[in-house]
Amino acid sequence: MAAPYRLDAAAVQIAAALGADGGGDVWTGGVVAPSSFAPVVVRGTGRARFLVPRQWGVPPPPRGTHVVTHVRNCASPFWIGTLRHTEFRCLVPATAFRGGASWFGAIDRPVFAFAGIWRDSEVPSFAILTTAGDGLYPAETLPSQPVILRPGDYGTWLSADWKLAQDLIAPGRVPLRAIDY
Repeated sequence: MAAPYRLDAAAVQIAAALGADGGGDVWTGGVVAPSSFAPVVVRGTGRARFLVPRQWGVPPPPRGTHVVTHVRNCASPFWIGTLRHTEFRCLVPATAFRGGASWFGAIDRPVFAFAGIWRDSEVPSFAILTTAGDGLYPAETLPSQPVILRPGDYGTWLSADWKLAQDLIAPGRVPLRAIDY
């Protein structure tokens, strides 16, 4: 099962941190576990960004049996079409993520964003992209991690051609700090 992440901020704080319209979202903060609902930021017409609730975990591929919470292989035929179409990319707000027995957050800001994709099928859902660990922590603690975007990368992730956006999928782009909970 996928490790949970935390989003300890209210919708209004999330919207302000990610340059989005909160749109009346009622998120008050807490732990996000697979199959639960949480806010994500999607791109509307033009440059507008909106906070919308979606379920964490997209329906599985045809032979799969479990929802898919993370995109590990961006070249997979299951994901590539979604990744190439900018309208299906999203920002997944977070305040911390779990790596082994530890929690990690961004050093420079309390609310940050993972690179994500969304789908509308039976249930509006999303998944988080992952990459190799940043190498600053032992591999058993952080063998892989979510793709964390810098604020200046949000627009690129949401609207740039895939050839540019895929360059954002790299470890160590955002310095991390361990968090005690």
